[in-house]
Amino acid sequence: MEKKNKVVEIIKYTILIIFSITAIIPVVYMISSSFMGVYEVKNAIENYKFHIIPDSFTLIQYYEILLRKPDFLIKFWNSVILVVPIVIGQIVVSTFGAYAFAKMKFPFKQPIFFMFILLMIMPYQVTLVPIYIIMKKLNLVGSYASVILPGIFSTFGVFLMTQFLKAIPDEQCEAAKVDGASNFEILFKIIIPQCKGAVVSLAILCFVDNWNMIEQPLILIEESKQPLSTFLSQINSKDIGLAFACGVIFMMPAIFIFLKGEKQLLEGIQHLDGK
Repeated sequence: MEKKNKVVEIIKYTILIIFSITAIIPVVYMISSSFMGVYEVKNAIENYKFHIIPDSFTLIQYYEILLRKPDFLIKFWNSVILVVPIVIGQIVVSTFGAYAFAKMKFPFKQPIFFMFILLMIMPYQVTLVPIYIIMKKLNLVGSYASVILPGIFSTFGVFLMTQFLKAIPDEQCEAAKVDGASNFEILFKIIIPQCKGAVVSLAILCFVDNWNMIEQPLILIEESKQPLSTFLSQINSKDIGLAFACGVIFMMPAIFIFLKGEKQLLEGIQHLDGK
């Protein structure tokens, strides 16, 4: 029996190692290619060579992007302008909405929450046309607000936070109400201190999701205000060499945020699973 379990463990870890290597190879290739010269990169691609170690180490691609071509930095700050308000706004809206669904009683609460779930599982492309029409009526098409406002009121954040808040015993809220606490006091003094992991998890997931958005800015805002995620697809067709350096810099903020909040994210996922 022990021998059988060891064989199963070996097979399991072998499969995990294979999947891990498969997932990490493109990232390693992108990072190594960003330190190659343009001609070396093009030669490897045109001749279908899997070339990881640079023949000559160079920072020319980073020099081109950061110093000689301002488009990259402009698009980078466009991404920051779009994503930061969305993350902050979604945390605030989701926390208030989740408190209402998890701890308050009001008519049609379950049907409304069911609608939230339906909207959450719908592909974004389905709701993109109605969003465009609404933004057009509000004269916001072309501005940052046309992407920020729909992002703030995302249904995923409300759903995620609701699951966390449901795990907090109702008796705590009831006891606070007996002592004369208002809903705002209960939320800020009892609920939020217990769901910091949930807030960090939502912030990380929201940041990564919106940092990589493409469809929304392409349709809703003008080209000069579009984020870095759309710029990468354009640079790929023009200069594949610079695309690797762009990709490395583009993924740095997401990696940094994940590493900073990794512990809280894992705790939040475990708490969501009820473990």
